[in-house]
Amino acid sequence: MGITRTSRDKRSATGAQRAHYRKKRKFELGRQAANTKLGPKRVHSVRTRGGNVKYRALRLESGNFAWGSESVTKKTRIIGVSYNATNNELVRTNTLVKSAIIQVDATPFRQWYETHYAQPISKKTAAKAAAEGAVQADVKRSKHVQRTLDARKKEAKLDTLLESQFSAGRLYAVVASRPGQSGRADGYILEGQELAFYLRKLHASKGQKH
Repeated sequence: MGITRTSRDKRSATGAQRAHYRKKRKFELGRQAANTKLGPKRVHSVRTRGGNVKYRALRLESGNFAWGSESVTKKTRIIGVSYNATNNELVRTNTLVKSAIIQVDATPFRQWYETHYAQPISKKTAAKAAAEGAVQADVKRSKHVQRTLDARKKEAKLDTLLESQFSAGRLYAVVASRPGQSGRADGYILEGQELAFYLRKLHASKGQKH
């Protein structure tokens, strides 16, 4: 028997069995779940109704993630799945689905921030750079560029929760695309109340394990 998307095999709201008045139809078909895993990129194309094409991602290792408050998007490496409201099994198996809470590499965003604002993203990274002797002499800049950077520094505010994540080198993000349909794992970095909400969920789930 093939997978179908109809409800003819389901009982009615009152519990009555529905009469079978026709067989399955091609336009009602369903397909197996992609169950996209972490690994070297592997995407298959699927021919669909009307000659259209879906892209079934079987394995992905990176995606484009937006940092909303800074209005910047970077391609970065996906480290792992941290939380899924649907099923803990999807966390254990590192399965990428829409709305999964994942951890991504913070390096591209940290590099952009330090270039854009011309200052370290956190005290810890500044201390580490000083310890390694990586602090270079001030780069020679024009007065116009220096004024621009000074103006940016006045507005450079980083959430404490994000700052601690940057120190660890990992950021929490949400997958906003559908990897099994579009073949991509794109999304956005968690911030503000949404980040606080999911951090509470993560702490609660860790407490249940122990």
